Amino acid sequence: MNQTALELGLDTFGDVTDGADGKPLHAAQVIRNLVEEAILADEVGVDFIGVGEHHRADFAVSSPETVLAGIATRTKRIRLGSAVTVLSSDDPIRVYQRFATLDALSNGRAEVILGRGSFIESFPLFGFDLNQYDELFNEKLDLYAAVLTQQPVTWQGHLRPPLKNQSVFPKTESSRLVTWIGVGGTPESVVRAAHYGMPMMLAIIGGDPKRFAPFADLYRRALAEMGKPELPLGVHSHGFVAETDTQARDDLFSDYKRMRDKIGAERGWPPMGLAEFQREIDHGSLYVGSPETVARKIAVTVKALGVSRFDMKYSAGPLSHEKMMRSIELYGRKVIPLVREMVG
Repeated sequence: MNQTALELGLDTFGDVTDGADGKPLHAAQVIRNLVEEAILADEVGVDFIGVGEHHRADFAVSSPETVLAGIATRTKRIRLGSAVTVLSSDDPIRVYQRFATLDALSNGRAEVILGRGSFIESFPLFGFDLNQYDELFNEKLDLYAAVLTQQPVTWQGHLRPPLKNQSVFPKTESSRLVTWIGVGGTPESVVRAAHYGMPMMLAIIGGDPKRFAPFADLYRRALAEMGKPELPLGVHSHGFVAETDTQARDDLFSDYKRMRDKIGAERGWPPMGLAEFQREIDHGSLYVGSPETVARKIAVTVKALGVSRFDMKYSAGPLSHEKMMRSIELYGRKVIPLVREMVG
């Protein structure tokens, strides 16, 4: 990966969308629509598409790499990754194997973004103890990093039997599998990403993006102090593009509010009003508006944090497939060229 070139990508969690009748589509149709969205993203010049992993009714994708494999056979150039793979409740060796297989299918376009995830449904589903939340992630990340070398693995932890000179297959043709660590914003997570020498993806889903500047600085400082090379830094945030600022706001608000209020009710947040929504657009981490407005805001974030990738989560709860397709087209054909012009 060229660490100096700015990449502009898209993320989706496979949100279950509404159909023309106003009723939720079947998850199977949502997945098929997602593949079409990725094909369009490839055609209009988007650099990357990330597909999230969830295990609940409002998101259709529980197996991102399976969906990405389907996308791989229908696309030519777009890079394909998770957003994120919940490593804590998965097997690190199987994660590597699945994405190495995706890398083969896509001719070297696979990436992994590892994270803890923002929901906990996968822990009871796969028989993991939520009380071991930190221990599970730390130990599994350590094993994954050992497997990632694509050399025979000798490793020992506390939560699974040790490995002794064990080879893992398939290996990638390039002998590397690009792997990021998704970070929500704790110093410990930032230093962990630096320790393993992995690119870091900041999930910025609220408030002024500039408040994450200390984390970007800490990451670069930690890499330097550990004697590691400079690595890519990315940002993931919500967004939506339409022909005008007013249309973008009006098209998105009700669907974004439904998604945000449903999740917020589970977490004790008050319902979101139009004023809060507009504040996030004007001063926070919602990249919503015309191509020019969205491009200017992305460029400000890129410059402020020094990022080499920006991924916009284009799905938003029941937001329709048709609206997302138009947003993707405007993002690829108009926003991306404008951002590159603005940041030089």
